[in-house]
Amino acid sequence: MFFLSPSSLHVSAKRFSVSTVACGAFGFRHIANRLSSSPHDLKNSKYFSSTATTMSTENPASKFRLPTNVKPTHYDLTVRTDLDKLTFDGSVTVSLDVKEETKTIVMNSSKLKLGKTTAYSVGSQSDPLSSEPSFDEKEKRVSFSFPTAFPAGTQAKLSVGFAGELNGSMTGYYRSSFEEEGKTKYYSLTQFEATDARSAFPCWDEPALKATYSITMVSKANTVNISNMPAISEKLFSPNDHADLKTLFTDLNEDWKVTKFETTPLMSSYLVAFANGPFEYLESSAKMPLSGRTIPLRIYATKDLIHQAQFALDVKAKVLPLYEQVFEVEYPLPKLDTLVANDFDAGAMENWGLITGRTSALLLDPRKADLAAKKRVVVVQSHEVAHMWFGNITTMEWWDYLYLNEVIIEVFMHSSHFRAFPEFKPNSEFITLHLNRALALDAKLSSHPIEVACPDAESIGQIFDGLSYSKAASVLRMLSAYVGEDKFLKGVSLYLKAHLYANSVTNDLWAGISESTGADIISFMDNWVKKIGFPVVTVSETPEGIKVRQDRFLETGLAEGKDNETIWNIPLSILTVDHNGKPIIDRTAVLDAREKTFALDTSKIYKLNAGTNGVYRVLYEDARLSKIAAEVAKPNSVFAIEDRMGLVNDALALSKAALIKLSNALTLIDALRNEQEYLVWDGISANLSSLAAVWWEDESIRSLLDAFRISLFLPFVNKLGYEYPDSESPDISQLRTRAIEQCLAAKNQSVIDELKGRFAQYMKTGDDSVIPADLQGAIYRAVTIYDKAPTPTSRISAMIALCQSKDSVLLEETYEIALKRARDQDVVYFLSGFASNDLTKRQVVTFFQDHYEELYKRFESTFMIRYLVETTYGGLSTQKDLDEMNAFFKDKDTSKYHMGLAQSFDSIRARIAYIKHSSSDVRHWLESWKEGN
Repeated sequence: MFFLSPSSLHVSAKRFSVSTVACGAFGFRHIANRLSSSPHDLKNSKYFSSTATTMSTENPASKFRLPTNVKPTHYDLTVRTDLDKLTFDGSVTVSLDVKEETKTIVMNSSKLKLGKTTAYSVGSQSDPLSSEPSFDEKEKRVSFSFPTAFPAGTQAKLSVGFAGELNGSMTGYYRSSFEEEGKTKYYSLTQFEATDARSAFPCWDEPALKATYSITMVSKANTVNISNMPAISEKLFSPNDHADLKTLFTDLNEDWKVTKFETTPLMSSYLVAFANGPFEYLESSAKMPLSGRTIPLRIYATKDLIHQAQFALDVKAKVLPLYEQVFEVEYPLPKLDTLVANDFDAGAMENWGLITGRTSALLLDPRKADLAAKKRVVVVQSHEVAHMWFGNITTMEWWDYLYLNEVIIEVFMHSSHFRAFPEFKPNSEFITLHLNRALALDAKLSSHPIEVACPDAESIGQIFDGLSYSKAASVLRMLSAYVGEDKFLKGVSLYLKAHLYANSVTNDLWAGISESTGADIISFMDNWVKKIGFPVVTVSETPEGIKVRQDRFLETGLAEGKDNETIWNIPLSILTVDHNGKPIIDRTAVLDAREKTFALDTSKIYKLNAGTNGVYRVLYEDARLSKIAAEVAKPNSVFAIEDRMGLVNDALALSKAALIKLSNALTLIDALRNEQEYLVWDGISANLSSLAAVWWEDESIRSLLDAFRISLFLPFVNKLGYEYPDSESPDISQLRTRAIEQCLAAKNQSVIDELKGRFAQYMKTGDDSVIPADLQGAIYRAVTIYDKAPTPTSRISAMIALCQSKDSVLLEETYEIALKRARDQDVVYFLSGFASNDLTKRQVVTFFQDHYEELYKRFESTFMIRYLVETTYGGLSTQKDLDEMNAFFKDKDTSKYHMGLAQSFDSIRARIAYIKHSSSDVRHWLESWKEGN
């Protein structure tokens, strides 16, 4: 599954918010007026043999897990969808292996009305047994008790009828809406991860309980049915051909049709998928390198959107063969579809054979798409396609091991082997997309380990966060750099082959990489996965070299006492220079104790964490940091782009923790004025935006900081201009965009005037060629009509920009839109926009609290509730804010978002501390800088 993280929403809001400066109040008035294969044999491996019992010993079943007296092996599932009544009903027959003699069968069910239930022993001459359901609403289970026991070692079949409503919850089997000829119409689709298959049909809804599925869909004849597997037959309903269905659905006639799909491989319930609606599709194919098969590929959407789906289809065709080649495991299914959904909780979902995802993650207009939109589609579609192997063929045994599904994908997508889109510099961009995000979240006391216990449904929903995704990916990227990419990927391939169509735990992955490297990866990686937090490596120089020490890093300083007990195995990757001044890297140096010394010539330049692959910060003495800054400033610096990015991120994080002065971090940034790489400037931009958000209420510091930002970025605007030639590199295009956005954020008048002029010309002539696609986020999107935005990306831009107004009347209208008219998936964009507007940063808290009950009820079953909390309170920075927030939540049931809430508290505390210890320092440095310029 791919998530649009709250952190990315805040970044987007900061970048789009500046567009309001360009369009002015007239722009918002304008908007307001117009709004309405077979397993690999590794039995003789010393590594794999040692993990044979891990599933039963590492994480024993808890009271929240289903009984093990029976095990499902196959589902015959029939679902009828009525899009006119917005209901569904059907029947499921489950083949069971009876492991223990039992009269009682317990399975998962939620929000369903259950009908007739029967069961019988296969081979028995007795009549089927009937049972009434007994529900456990809290655990979302249903029990059936039968008068006669099913003997151990036999097979049984259980049949249950069910019915439910197609609601708009974006979970289970739900409805999505679209507009056609002025009318609202609906289609249906599924979203089952993590525990919502049970709300579509009764099942054993746990990832380890894999089974095969034969799915039959009954629907109105003028609609399209799609599922995990290809259709093997599709006919209009006939009493003669479908006598069994006439018994199940007594009101069927020739207005209905019946679609039967091929049987799936063994798979977990959360990967089952089906959808029904007036879909259209584009199609392509991919020739697979191992099997030689040609895999048909389709992307489905409604008629109004399908023309924007070609790019995502092309990405899928490009990456599918690449994964098969590198993973050395054949793609197992006969097809791969994608369905684009108007209403979707996460970013996208890896249902086996039928990827689903939201419009903004999968659609773009190639004529008007900016680079950010293209990169988003590449990342999302590539991520979900990789899941066809990781997660779908080999699945984590329980949700504690979620990261096993998610993060190997990200490591591969940002490695040198992922050659699909090298122009995006994926390894370098990983630092921004994942590493820095992970370290920011993991620096909180309220963090959690990568591998975290999540016994019940509420806790499962909360681990889909930056730690399970970005930190876990960062840890594996560090391991890959330490052992070597080729050996790492070989180990991953061995892991897959050893667990085809099965389930796995952490040590299974370590066993594969141990096999490929000959190293004890289990011991090396254990604390990185099972312990909370990450270290800061403090470097002090001695006559013989350097002494390094590790302590847990917190955003408020070094951890102490019981919070500082973990010792990590830290690959130091020490960069030095040879006699010719060329960089060399020692990848053998490991800090595996609290302190160690390493021989080094400190008279020459050196740096730890070469390539910024390590999941840690590095704290140098002030004198060494000054020498590093001097080296960074050289046009032929020995520090690679990844090193420069890491140095900037470390410096700002260390200043926030009061481990170095903020002025030292700004000095480092100032030294990078001649930097030409976009990704370095992107990191600088994000860090300076964060500083502006911390000191948003201190006008003197904010104005000085704005002047500093303009001095850094305006030269790029003047040099690169406002046009985007087709022939230029992605780096140059993105650098231009970022520079313009920063100057707008800092209220540079020349940039404001240029963009206002372009918008005025567009309004006068209707010619949008004066507004390049990459600048739409800064100007055009801010004044696009919200209801008729031409693309999903521009619609999000319009949402966020609407929230940046200084006009109280328009803001009230926008709050109303957010609450009453916005799609469920889009509410978070509005809150993010409000939270990034200085005028509404606290207003949005009042809005959230005033409507808390309504919002909670609306989003309690989705991943979104946590993000709403984090986004709403993300920009606060005073003790009064903290006290009022604590008072509001003290009597609330926070079980569905308590992790996010705790992290929000920590964030506010850290900002309070930052302002307290660094205001004088940053003001003095900025004043001195201004005087010198």
